[in-house]
Amino acid sequence: MSHAEEPAASRRDFLYYATGAVGAVTAGAAIWPLINQMNPSADVQALSSIYVDVGGVEEGGQITVKFLGKPVFIRRRTPEEIEAARAVALSELIDRNARNPNSRGTTAEDVNRSLDANGEWLVMIGVCTHLGCVPLGEAGDFGGWFCPCHGSHYDTAGRIRRGPAPENMHIPVARFVDANTIQLG
Repeated sequence: MSHAEEPAASRRDFLYYATGAVGAVTAGAAIWPLINQMNPSADVQALSSIYVDVGGVEEGGQITVKFLGKPVFIRRRTPEEIEAARAVALSELIDRNARNPNSRGTTAEDVNRSLDANGEWLVMIGVCTHLGCVPLGEAGDFGGWFCPCHGSHYDTAGRIRRGPAPENMHIPVARFVDANTIQLG
């Protein structure tokens, strides 16, 4: 190889690298909008955490709030409801998973599904795990929730007890920020 060929080779190498870099930048610029569209929109991000005042909820009462486009049931259970839920053996449950990201344990025992250690507060996403219907409260064979669409019965801890639903009602990320306020998300 002579000295006359070296500058042409280095010029050719430069053109290859420059063309590759321009192609990579162009591909990135074309793909980025497609990837960015999968990020949550501004209205969803604004609602990713809400505060709910539960000071006015009486024992045995329930409120429903909308969180991330889904109903969330917040129930202040009676001692009888807590006792009934805690009396159920794990072996009697269809789904033995707590479905609770806040949980102190992974099994579906009542203590692992309630928001507080006493079991007074139960916070659940109010959607039937069969086909996404909204169950009726204080209904069904177990005194909890009943989905009339296909006959799923949930107990007072939101656990599936009978019917086609495969899982317990899910529990969102939640915590008490003070004695009367629950933060969802």
